[in-house]
Amino acid sequence: MSDDQGYVHDPAAFDEDGDRTDGASEESDDTLTGVHPTSIDRTFDWRGWVLVGIIALAFIVAPAGIYLFPPGAEGYRFALILLPLFPALLLASGAVWATTRP
Repeated sequence: MSDDQGYVHDPAAFDEDGDRTDGASEESDDTLTGVHPTSIDRTFDWRGWVLVGIIALAFIVAPAGIYLFPPGAEGYRFALILLPLFPALLLASGAVWATTRP
């Protein structure tokens, strides 16, 4: 067999609450940032409301604009292809921005 010192999950070493029962210390998850994930405040703040506004723009305002101002023959490509693309890109970048915290 191998002498690998990597993590091996042993379900018997944990109780129903997820605490270790074998007395071993748990390794912390703060190796990358220096901050334990449970110590960070993850409330719905102003970033969440900005994301809600972007969602409203992408799912309500842009389609309503296309519906209320239907494309003519020359504006077909812009109205049905490019106009929904801009809110979609804004939604994608806004979602990444709102969920990644310093």
